[in-house]
Amino acid sequence: MEIRHRSRLRQMCANFTSPMQEDSPEILLMQLICAGKTIEACALFGETKQFGGLPAVDAPYGRFEGQAELAAFASGWLKRFNAESASIDPVCQTQSGGRSVTEMNVSFVTDGMIEEVPMFVVGDLREGGLLDEVRIYCNFTRVPGLTPYRKPIFRSAHLEMGDPNLLTGAFKEYYEALHHVPKVDVERIINSMGDDCVFGGYEPVIGDEQPVEDPAPMDRETLTRIYTDMSGHIPRWVGMRYETLIDNGITAVIEWQHIVTDLGVKEAGRVCMSGISAYTRGKDGRLCSIRICDYAGFERTIDWSKTPISEAEARAINRVHEFPAGVGN
Repeated sequence: MEIRHRSRLRQMCANFTSPMQEDSPEILLMQLICAGKTIEACALFGETKQFGGLPAVDAPYGRFEGQAELAAFASGWLKRFNAESASIDPVCQTQSGGRSVTEMNVSFVTDGMIEEVPMFVVGDLREGGLLDEVRIYCNFTRVPGLTPYRKPIFRSAHLEMGDPNLLTGAFKEYYEALHHVPKVDVERIINSMGDDCVFGGYEPVIGDEQPVEDPAPMDRETLTRIYTDMSGHIPRWVGMRYETLIDNGITAVIEWQHIVTDLGVKEAGRVCMSGISAYTRGKDGRLCSIRICDYAGFERTIDWSKTPISEAEARAINRVHEFPAGVGN
């Protein structure tokens, strides 16, 4: 069957190996909802979370809590993507600290063609192969009718960057350099990357545009230009505070939320949203693959009539005047 929009996630993960537990519950959940097995999918969750609260799935288009809403999520999965059927292809898995995140391609059959949608699927695990919560990430352009706004999933404990001391190696070096105030340390970022480092996998799809089949490593000159451009607005406009960390020693995955400065709102319409990133270390200890899923650059196109909260409410979340010097050191 012809592929209308092809994912390049598998190519993004071709230069490293990843252990895979195919019976991990977040994979089973995705298999079941793609097969239309609502009852079996809901059975992966208890009536409540292990330590209180309702089990939940947080999807790009909404949050579903409790068994009744989970059933609505599962039974509406194919319809939400205008699909007749779907299947999954797990590509890369990272497990640590009671969480499992699988990066996968979901192939939706729509009008006789395949839409390959790359997704991060994060599971909060509990005893007995059950799930307390699942969070699904993909680019908004892959979900029919979705406006580019993802309501923050977590409540930030404080409005500062995540503590770099919880990170290790090249990933720590990259994170510290990217969030250094008053300016990104481009040289440190470039030095944290190996010569074969590749980027992408979760890019937006516009019209009939197709991603590059085989993403090539970027040369140092190109990387320097990209991060020099980025330093014009990070951390001047926005910072990424990680809220979860899943690091198995090869790949580190962070779920993060924006902290937005007043200048970020004024000059670029920035707003706090949830996102996710994966950073894989190569054999030389430097980063060999960086995969980021967010809606950056589309903030001005948000249709606030389609969002779960008002524009005013969204603008007030994780808002600061500016960042203090040295954040990320």
